Parts: sequence; C-alpha cells; structure tokens
Amino acid sequence: MEVDFSNIKVIGFDADDTLWVNETYFRDTEERFAELLEDYETKNKVDQELFKMEMVNLDIYGYGIKGFMLSMIESALDLSNNQISQTTIAQILDLGKKMIAHPVELLDGVEEVLSKLVNRYRLIVLTKGDLLDQERKLEKSGLSKYFHHVEVLSDKKETNYSNLLEHLNIDVKEFLMIGNSLKSDVLPILNIGAKAVHVPFHTTWAHEMVSEEDELVNNHLKLNSLKDILKYLDN
Repeated sequence: MEVDFSNIKVIGFDADDTLWVNETYFRDTEERFAELLEDYETKNKVDQELFKMEMVNLDIYGYGIKGFMLSMIESALDLSNNQISQTTIAQILDLGKKMIAHPVELLDGVEEVLSKLVNRYRLIVLTKGDLLDQERKLEKSGLSKYFHHVEVLSDKKETNYSNLLEHLNIDVKEFLMIGNSLKSDVLPILNIGAKAVHVPFHTTWAHEMVSEEDELVNNHLKLNSLKDILKYLDN
C-alpha cells in the first residue's frame, strides 16, 4: 500500500521479536514447564492455567522474564495443590535464569537496516519488559550504537506513547513506529496520529493477539521482513 513517509524524522523500533528473537524462548520454556508438571495436569491444562496466571499477575509484575518465572512458580503451586517439590521449584527458577542468560539472536537484516538509517533518522528503541533484562539484551546485541534513545515502557498504550513523544520533543507527525505487534506497536500509534509499520513475527503471544476487525486496519504498512523498510525509507 502507499504510505507517505516523507515527513518522518524519528523512527521507533520495538525490541523483542522485531530486533531479536524473544517469543520463541518463552514457548520453549512453556514446553519444559509443562513437562515438569506432567504428573499433575495435561500440557494443554498447564498452558491454559499459566496464561491465566500471567494475566492476573501482569499488573503486579509487568512484562518480562522475571514476572513469567513467578507466574510459573505460582501456577505450579496451584496445579499441584501445593504439593510441588522444592526440587521442581528450583528447576523452574533455572528455566527462567536460562532464558535471561540466553544469547541474543538478531533477526535477519536488523543491523543492515539500522546502519543504513542511522545517519538519516533519529532512531530510538521503544520496548516493554523488565528494565534490567532489556538493557542487558541491548548491550549483548551490539546495537546500542545505532540508537539515540532507549525507553522501556510499562505498557504500550496511546497514553504511554503520547507522553514519551512529548517528553522527547518529537512531533507525532514526524514519528514512525516499527514493530511485530499490531496491539502494541501499530494500533496505539495510529490512534495518536503517527505512522506505523507492522513486521509480523512467526510466533505471537496470545496476549498480543487482536480481533480480525483490528487486523483489517488499512492505514499502515505491513512487511514480510524488516529489510523491506529500506524500499520505503532508504532512497
């Protein structure tokens, strides 16, 4: 579709599953978690209850691996009727620690895109999650040099974006957001009058799913790969 990016001066990038792989590791850990609880419930039941627990705890722990770890432990206690062993609790903690320590795996074309855009636009990272973990991943990624500013938000709603753009003195008409989530990276951006580009990742967390009606929003650009943005910006 035709989208005019001629006024864009600042580009915001989501981090998880836009710059580097993230959701895949959560899914892998969920598989291991279900195996640890196979004596108590079926995998499907464990998955359902863990997701419910994450939603209950979201306002308390926020997004990220640490909150996920705590939700796994709480789910294990509930599903086992508090019979889960200390050994299994330790194994659950180890699953989370392995996620935190996992090497950062950049998505295809990320550094090429950033290196070509950095001298023409002001680039910033707008992500949500645990501050320490996101700072750690950015440092491990080697991408810090490309970004003018990094912001870890508690959530990505219209108010969060509007307040941040105002704080950074960014004109909403000159801002473009690029991310993998329609719910977090595209729809709220469109609602405040900025532009957005959707680059789907092959795996999406259930909490980030949107309705079919929302998916039909047609005033944003959808790309198969982040590298495709160069066709619209690097000219």
